[in-house]
Amino acid sequence: MSNSVMNKVEISDNNVHNKDMLSDLPDCIILHILSFLITKHAVTTCILSSRWNDLWKRLPALIFHISDFRGFRTNKIFSEFVSKVLSLRDSSVSLHTLDFENRSILLEVPIFKWIVNYAISHRVQRLRLSVNGGIAQIPLALFSSHTLTHLSLSICYGCENLFPKSLNLPALSTLELENFTFSVGDKDCAEPFSTFNRLNRLLISHCNVENWGTLCISSATLVNFTMYNDSDDYYKIELCTPSLCTFSFRGVPYHDISWSNISSLKHVDIDAEVFPYTCYGPPLFLFNWLSEFANIKSLTVTATTLQVLSLIPGLLKFKIPSLGKLKSLKVKIDEIQCGLLALSNDKLQDIKSKKEAAMIHKAFDLGLELSPLELDGVVDFLLQNSPSVKVDIVDCGKKTS
Repeated sequence: MSNSVMNKVEISDNNVHNKDMLSDLPDCIILHILSFLITKHAVTTCILSSRWNDLWKRLPALIFHISDFRGFRTNKIFSEFVSKVLSLRDSSVSLHTLDFENRSILLEVPIFKWIVNYAISHRVQRLRLSVNGGIAQIPLALFSSHTLTHLSLSICYGCENLFPKSLNLPALSTLELENFTFSVGDKDCAEPFSTFNRLNRLLISHCNVENWGTLCISSATLVNFTMYNDSDDYYKIELCTPSLCTFSFRGVPYHDISWSNISSLKHVDIDAEVFPYTCYGPPLFLFNWLSEFANIKSLTVTATTLQVLSLIPGLLKFKIPSLGKLKSLKVKIDEIQCGLLALSNDKLQDIKSKKEAAMIHKAFDLGLELSPLELDGVVDFLLQNSPSVKVDIVDCGKKTS
């Protein structure tokens, strides 16, 4: 091949490599890509070329996290940035998603209300708010949005956050709540989700019920229910969820759950633990939950969950009427999670002195673990009605290449 031909090939290759392929994409695709970036970074793309100068103003998704800002007067800089973005944004474009997080510093109420009202007025569908402050900061317009399909609310722990009794969110399918108290009505029952006719997924994290009442969850459409709990705040839960397929729990099982019409429940995932001073109630609550799972196909538990069950005196002598249709049992082993002391039955029955109690607390701190033999015994207990089920042991602490 001649030198002239070779030079032409090299020049052609360089043109291909230097060509701005991304800018040749349609606006809708570029905007979709930018939607995955935090807004602070998406805005900086305006310096790339004149083509990109105003693209960010039509973003369908905005992500504002104060953790992405550093330096002196962080809160002021963050607030000014959010205000400027919303002011310059193309108001004719609907806002599909707003993810707003400011848990470190108390945000000025007028600014926060303006942000939420902006999202609602622009027909937001997915809204996540994680803020340092009480629910009083949230505009009432949020609780009557007809476009919201996904709502995630996380309020600073310690504030008085009574979740509203009456909501009008007809399109809502996913609801995630953290650090809320549910208000009770007649018969000390709280029914905060009764008006959600399309609710498909519900997550309640570190929530409780006013006056230790009963949380009633009645939904014909609910498919996935998840709970996180890290306290010993006891309350009852009544579930009437005929479409429920998946139940997940993480934390201290300190709830008496009444399972009504859960024949559709097929998948259960439990990561349980106890505090040293709550070693009586949680194991029994957990045992009662398992006794209700008649039709589930798969069960996933952690090693600590097995340890919590092992605290029940004479556990291996009990017969349970459930878990007869089990097809899969997965046990997750994690070094961090395996620090729960499996108190012996004798010790549970005979905590007679402050000295012994102090020893038990110390044992919890040291993180004593179940022996393999004890772990196998609890697994056999779970499989007594499905002995042929294959057990998968997953080492979550093991690094994979």
